[in-house]
Amino acid sequence: MVKSYLRYEQAVVFGVIVSVDSNITYDSSGKHLLAPALEKVGVWHVRQGVCTKTLIPAVPTKGHSLSVTSIASSHTSLVASGYADGSIRIWDSDKGTCETTLNGHKGAVTALRYNKLGSMLASGGKDNDIILWDVVGETGLYRLRGHRDQVTDLVFLDSGKKLVSSSKDKFLRVWDLDTQHCMQTISGHHSEVWSIDSDPEERYLVTGSADPELRFYTIKHDMEDGQSISNVSGTEIVNGGDPPTQNKWEVLKLFGEVRRQSKDRVATVRFNKSGNLLACQVAGKTVDVFHVLDEAESKRKAKRRLHRKKEKKSAKGAPEVMENGDTNRGAGEDGSSLVVTVPDVFKLLQTIRASKKICSISFCPNTPKSSLATIALSLNNNLLEFYSVESNTTTKTHAVELQGHRSDVRSVTLSSDNSLLMSTSHNAVKIWNPSTGSCLRTIDSGYGLCSFIFPNSKYALVGTKGGTMEIIDIGSGTSVEVVEAHGGSVRSIAAIPNENGFVTGSADHDVKFWEYQFKQKSAQDSKQLVVSNVRTMKMNDDVLVVAVSPDAKYILVALLDCTVKVFFLDSLKLFLSLYGHKLPVLCMDISSDGDLIVTGSADKNMKIWGLDFGDCHKSIFAHADSVMGVQFVRNTHYMFSVGKDRLVKYWDADKFELLLTLEGHHADVWCLAISNRGDFIVTGSHDRSIRRWDRTEEPFFIEEEKEKRLEELFESDLDNAFENRYAPNEEIPEEGAVALAGKKSKETITATDSIIDALDIAEVELKRIAEHEEEKSRGKVAEFQPNIVLLGLSPSDYVLRAVSNVQTNDLEQTLLALSFSDALKLLSYSKDWILHPDKVELICRVVTLLVQTHYNQLHSTPAARPVLGALTEIHPRVKECKDIIGYNLAAMEHIKQVKASKSGALFQDAKSKLQEIRAQHSKRLETKTDLREENGRKRRRKNKNSSDVHVRLFDK
Repeated sequence: MVKSYLRYEQAVVFGVIVSVDSNITYDSSGKHLLAPALEKVGVWHVRQGVCTKTLIPAVPTKGHSLSVTSIASSHTSLVASGYADGSIRIWDSDKGTCETTLNGHKGAVTALRYNKLGSMLASGGKDNDIILWDVVGETGLYRLRGHRDQVTDLVFLDSGKKLVSSSKDKFLRVWDLDTQHCMQTISGHHSEVWSIDSDPEERYLVTGSADPELRFYTIKHDMEDGQSISNVSGTEIVNGGDPPTQNKWEVLKLFGEVRRQSKDRVATVRFNKSGNLLACQVAGKTVDVFHVLDEAESKRKAKRRLHRKKEKKSAKGAPEVMENGDTNRGAGEDGSSLVVTVPDVFKLLQTIRASKKICSISFCPNTPKSSLATIALSLNNNLLEFYSVESNTTTKTHAVELQGHRSDVRSVTLSSDNSLLMSTSHNAVKIWNPSTGSCLRTIDSGYGLCSFIFPNSKYALVGTKGGTMEIIDIGSGTSVEVVEAHGGSVRSIAAIPNENGFVTGSADHDVKFWEYQFKQKSAQDSKQLVVSNVRTMKMNDDVLVVAVSPDAKYILVALLDCTVKVFFLDSLKLFLSLYGHKLPVLCMDISSDGDLIVTGSADKNMKIWGLDFGDCHKSIFAHADSVMGVQFVRNTHYMFSVGKDRLVKYWDADKFELLLTLEGHHADVWCLAISNRGDFIVTGSHDRSIRRWDRTEEPFFIEEEKEKRLEELFESDLDNAFENRYAPNEEIPEEGAVALAGKKSKETITATDSIIDALDIAEVELKRIAEHEEEKSRGKVAEFQPNIVLLGLSPSDYVLRAVSNVQTNDLEQTLLALSFSDALKLLSYSKDWILHPDKVELICRVVTLLVQTHYNQLHSTPAARPVLGALTEIHPRVKECKDIIGYNLAAMEHIKQVKASKSGALFQDAKSKLQEIRAQHSKRLETKTDLREENGRKRRRKNKNSSDVHVRLFDK
């Protein structure tokens, strides 16, 4: 009988607060922060510091390709997340469900931005393309090509009619979305442009690069009457009538530059929601916060600057300069000759300094009463920090840090009853509940390389890089004692079975044997753990791993010279030497029955040995990089191995067969721990995540898994060969070229096949119906038996069902793969489909795409003329649906007006009212300032005249 095994699958992932590959962003309410956590998006409640929801893709893809690379939130509850495989998922953050998946990019998604209405989404990727998506219709509109390198950021302008994109090719491009072409290309940056943003009123656009300065542009808007106007009256006067020909396509005009304080490149520039603050985050530890002055304040500042300049000139003693100064001041009051510069508008307010390198920033959309703004920072050490920006200071309000390690997880250990999990990193030890993934305790410690939980689960031991052993009290979450154990780093701890003892191995060439007992120091104190060194064994080289056999008869020591020495535990005499590895052994374990030893090495191999004679049963090329951990499942010869190739592998040591490959980690896997019953395993990684893999009830067979692996390998080879060898090389796209939004994939090919199958079945059924009608006309009446495959539908409805099952995003590429004959058959059914009122939009898309694609052949094929003639029936039906929608919109607008009139409240434009109040206030301030300056000048003139009189009197 063929042997079956039980499958292991990933169950829980914990320990990751925020990953470094993507940006963070607030949701529309400002209560939650969306943070990337490897392949998922965590929704954190800001005040409580708790992850309330986790957005995880329902269909997992292989391995580490599905990591979040970009996040964007709209003004509604919708959130878009881009992934490393080029896909984009739209989530409802309130429900925590995935609404749709959009596939279009061939590389990782690097930039996402919603328009103000939230109806359109722009995405940029490593494939140098920009794709515009219809969020409501869940489909791609078109692809914009022109950049020569990765797209880094996107901004919508002019109510979503224009789009500005930045790239690592050092250029900015302004795209007209109505005509789908590049209307302006801006150069001038000397290095890659990493981030761009515009203020909410769209007065300025700021760009950040590796250049030592921030660059600012003024934005020109198109008015309804064809005039162009700039919001910055100090720099550009309204152009009445037709603008000059050379400036017709000039949307962005260089305003000026502000020199940055930091030498690091700019990573992110962002305005807050009210537009009065600008944050510039560099690829370091600082964020510069600029105060953005409004038009009146900036003019006033420019006037003061001019007056100071004139006063410096007048101090030289020329009386006519005063007159000129007065006339210039009068001209300046009009605003006609006053020039507002960048320093007049953008003033450095604060500099936020974080403890570690900052990865991303996000302004809270809600402005608190006590401060100017709240800003969230994600750091590269798995930490979220929140700062309150005030006019004078910036204070750190709180941080989210307890739910994860600040660095790699170097060791994981389970308690004897599997109820506790301990993990170590460079500065802390954390105690977890392995079933829920919640962090129970966090204890400060040294750099823990190995750990061990005592059988009573009250105390734990941590071996550190500094050579000490730290005794941890799990109940109180404190470090009880630090024992100076070794002169070098403690690399390994192994318990001695059935005894109150353990063994440690260190880089100082020593193997030490320890005993522990619980002693009560005084009558009042409780019992405490006390460890004492009983024996020491000197080795010739650094000790990397130690292991003790289950019967406590042998001790195994792996040395830096690539050998494993087996000693008798009682006499410490050498029993065996295991040779064969070309690089040092990094991990080792012994089976529960004491028959087998498994060793994993930096040479990527895993060797299985017999403990009786020390013979090598099998050498297996296990991982594509160093093997970091191996462990047997208790009471079996099954074992797990982990390596730096990010994989966890499940083996049968008797048959020397690979059973399963578990993919999920995004970086090197350092350690693993297996439960006593073997029902789950826990792994820790360089990506700071701890993952639990559960044994399921699903059986599998070795032969089936082998076939699956071979098929996947064959398919990947075919895909690579087709893409690299036989596919035509894509030419460099011309300036501002437009292409289709979707991409060809296995899903689109499968959908095309299903439509072709439906067309063939429908054609056969139509022939059968025609034959039956003919027989009926001859008098041979027989009951017609419809084909059961059609599920009781008519042939046209069956084809419509196949078309409707295609995902909206994949429809374009699916129809493009149809041949002309199949497209003609599909068009012939459209006159029947138009009777379905809920399918009008889908039918119009299908007909439009097929006619555009096969226009020339349809035009020159006589058989296609009846089909094209039938398409004229679609137009009245579309017009009817349009009229119904228009009528409903008008009715809703009427109901809104009726309710408004009944409520007695008049609709007012609060924004314009606020602007009026601000303008009046600024006028009053300006008048007061002018009066003060005039009085000051009069006083200075009077003082000067009196001093002249005294001088003349003195001369006399």
